[in-house]
Amino acid sequence: MQHKNNDAPARSATGIAGLDDILGGGLIAQRIYLLEGDPGAGKTTLSLQYLLEGVKKGEKCLYVTLSETKEELIAGAQSHGWSLDGIEIMEMTADEADLDGDAQVTMFSPSEVELASTTKRVLDAVAQVNPSRVVFDSLSEFRLLAQSSLRYRRQILALKHFFIGRKCTVLLLDDHTSESSDLQLQSIAHGVVSLEQSAPLYGAARRRLRIIKLRGANYRGGFHDFSIQHGGLVVHPRLVAAEHGADFSRGSIKSGVTPLDSLLGGGPERGTSTLLLGPAGSGKSTIAVQYAVAAAERGDHAIICAFDESLRSLETRTAALGIKFKEGTKAGQVTLRQIDPAELSPGEFVDLIRNSVERDNAKVIVIDSLNGYLNSMPDEQFLVNQLHELLSYLGRRGVTTIMVAAQHGLMGSNMISPVDTSYLADSVVLLRFFEHAGKVKKAISVVKKRSGPHEESIRELRFSSKGIELSEPLDQLRGVMTGVPVEVEKRP
Repeated sequence: MQHKNNDAPARSATGIAGLDDILGGGLIAQRIYLLEGDPGAGKTTLSLQYLLEGVKKGEKCLYVTLSETKEELIAGAQSHGWSLDGIEIMEMTADEADLDGDAQVTMFSPSEVELASTTKRVLDAVAQVNPSRVVFDSLSEFRLLAQSSLRYRRQILALKHFFIGRKCTVLLLDDHTSESSDLQLQSIAHGVVSLEQSAPLYGAARRRLRIIKLRGANYRGGFHDFSIQHGGLVVHPRLVAAEHGADFSRGSIKSGVTPLDSLLGGGPERGTSTLLLGPAGSGKSTIAVQYAVAAAERGDHAIICAFDESLRSLETRTAALGIKFKEGTKAGQVTLRQIDPAELSPGEFVDLIRNSVERDNAKVIVIDSLNGYLNSMPDEQFLVNQLHELLSYLGRRGVTTIMVAAQHGLMGSNMISPVDTSYLADSVVLLRFFEHAGKVKKAISVVKKRSGPHEESIRELRFSSKGIELSEPLDQLRGVMTGVPVEVEKRP
């Protein structure tokens, strides 16, 4: 049990649930923060969300813009369905004299000597409004007015000193327009949030953020994916499985097909992962759907994430096999999610799974397929590590995960997997084609189960209008996995 620390500093929530989770509740109030990123990374959107959250809490908020006009800010807010009522917008434009290279621009402590005209106007506006939250957009104009790195640093230090004791949280936006990274500015700020945007060879832009620095507080480090949607930034915190857990009843889950359950020693255990491995068309997806449907029939909720097959095709195919289910997000229903590989980031996919588990109480997760998951994000690094973390999280929550992976080739023992994920799974079910009596048939066997015993036999797998059927063990055939078995004579 964690004890509340009464001495913990007050937090200033950002209004972005994922970002507040990363920050441990929000920014530390009454501090100065640097929000940096290339143009288009989402700095202005994040800043407006931060101020709108302050308006909800009854705080005075000020947006000082030296780059965008007030009309541009209002138009951008309207695109998200926001009203900026309650936010004081100060539109500051530099005088021509300030931009003159021969102009004398100096920066001193506000209590000592008169500040540069533009800076003085900014501070006068702050003193007049007396806000609790302030956004300066952007520092590139301050840098231009300073005309030298020394004056620029003194100018930012003056701003910092000005806000000390004013009970105000400040966001300074920097768009990386300087020739080099300004580490001095990062050293002055109490915290630094960096936004990044990249364009893959195909598909939507990928965005991610990182907390570079946050004095006096713990935070979740590393990169976190985020997206800009209608309504603002949606941040997807990096999953740490050790932070999540829940009590659940042990036991196996049934597929509703008795021979299949017998093959798996009663079925997959709750909180474990099962990999269905085999060539395309061998029946992997159908078996995975059968487990999801059986879970719904027991009153649980299941979700099927389809990377490869369209939802209409999946529904039509399973209906022809007599596998019917109710679609929805409640207990006794199955959620079908079509995953668009060109539009989804790894963090978004993990968040989709987490929401299904924590919000909809899903007990069975089907990922169809790992090939689509890995191939959909070819430019992303460490996807297998992320998958390992996801499976650990699901296991700690008592969720049964069914994964589908297609191997290259159709018959024979030299089947190749695009990536070896069998070590991640608690159970591995192997499917194969084989030739017998002039027909191409399917075989199924279990080659691994960590949580208990399983059958060592190989059975024939059949599909009909009645659903999934398994034969008795193929005791009379040898070499089924090679694709061309031979019959074994019965012993007297």
